[in-house]
Amino acid sequence: MRAEELKATTIRSFLWKLFEQGGASVVTLLVQVVMARLLAPTEFGVLAIMLVFVNVGNVIVTSGLNTAIIQAPDASDDDFSTVFWMSLAVSLALYAALFVAAPAIAAFYAIPQAVAPLRVLLLVLVVNAYNAIQEAIVARSLDFRKTFRATVSAGVSSGVVGVAVALAGGGIWALVAQQLSQQLVKCLVLAAQVPWKPRAVFRPERAARFFRFGWKLLASGMLEQGYQGLSDLLIGKVFSTSELGYVSQGKRYPNALGALLDGAIQPVMLSAAARVQDDRDMVKRLARRALKTSTFFVAPGMLAFAVVAEPLVRLLLGEAWLPCVPFLQMYCIVYALLPIQSTNLQVLNGMGRSDLFLRLEVIKKLLGICILAFTTFVLRDLTAIVAGYIVTAVLSTFVNAAPNRRVIGYAYLEQVRDICPAFLLSALAAAIAWPLSLTGLPDAALVVCQVVVMVVAYLGVAALLRVEELGYLVRTARGVLGTRGK
Repeated sequence: MRAEELKATTIRSFLWKLFEQGGASVVTLLVQVVMARLLAPTEFGVLAIMLVFVNVGNVIVTSGLNTAIIQAPDASDDDFSTVFWMSLAVSLALYAALFVAAPAIAAFYAIPQAVAPLRVLLLVLVVNAYNAIQEAIVARSLDFRKTFRATVSAGVSSGVVGVAVALAGGGIWALVAQQLSQQLVKCLVLAAQVPWKPRAVFRPERAARFFRFGWKLLASGMLEQGYQGLSDLLIGKVFSTSELGYVSQGKRYPNALGALLDGAIQPVMLSAAARVQDDRDMVKRLARRALKTSTFFVAPGMLAFAVVAEPLVRLLLGEAWLPCVPFLQMYCIVYALLPIQSTNLQVLNGMGRSDLFLRLEVIKKLLGICILAFTTFVLRDLTAIVAGYIVTAVLSTFVNAAPNRRVIGYAYLEQVRDICPAFLLSALAAAIAWPLSLTGLPDAALVVCQVVVMVVAYLGVAALLRVEELGYLVRTARGVLGTRGK
């Protein structure tokens, strides 16, 4: 594929992915605000514990095979069916095992009311065995308008279901219904658009090939989800489910913002890099553009979120949720580093280097578990636990970037130089906007004023200093609108 054609396809795909993530994030935010008003922190804490097992199960079900399909240049319809039957068999076995284990899990955390909801929520694993193949097919073709339709439809439908169950007094069942219906609707809407349907075909030799690539991503995913889930499991056990609810809510919103801003770029980058994996220079150019563009959005977005956190939480969620504010602000720092983490990892996936991907995950998780154990069992402090994630995130930037100096010639210091303008401009804009919190404005007015000041300061200084990322975005926008910039 020629560079110009790849650029045009990549930009179109990015826009559809941005629409998808944006629509999903807006709907998710509205639903979560309403649900937080209707449900107690304890119920969100119970959901966080259940989602640990669901998320780890999802990693096992896909086994990195969907990424293997995206990365493989010669994947065929028979391959899609082969991978589907593998994933379905694993999902059914895992569902049966966790179905039996549900009472023991609930007893360990003293939440007997979670047995039936956990068993129902685990059906997500079976649904995702099918959905993962559809998403991989869409990603291979860079046709993200299909996932846009599916994701937004699923977000709206599941939001209506969840809120309705919450209003009826369903408690934890409202959260379960929302999660399960979201995956079901997304799967059905994608199925209506993707012509592929599973056939009675299984190619052992192809299964072995995909598994040789995918098992490393499986192990990496298990490490990541296990590590993320370990924090929730420890907080739920050492502290309480209500305190876990505050931490999980503090993480949820920066995570959603990161998914919107960075999540629109990285899946497109993976697919584009996989298409030109033999051209090392082209992959580096794609990686640099993805990193700089993503950071230009993510860094100011996260710092703005941290600045307005307290009035925004009080305005949207109510006084009862104010204890989650410090956790939300700290997670904003964690997710501000998301672009440099995800860009480097997506390069390795796109280049077919799942072996390096796994090695990095092992190193990072050993560091993270040591920090988590110290903050949990020695310091025994929730704030210290979340602060430990900041330390881990900073250390992980070094680890993730190290191999790409050799793989595509993109060294860590070069990456830092590429992201410094966005971080420095964001810090300056936040310093200008923060004093408004001392004016005593009503919460709604304060949030609006601080966000507007940050946006104006950030873009104004970026334009004044002729920051390259802003110029690139303006030229790209003109190109998309049909008027070429200089």
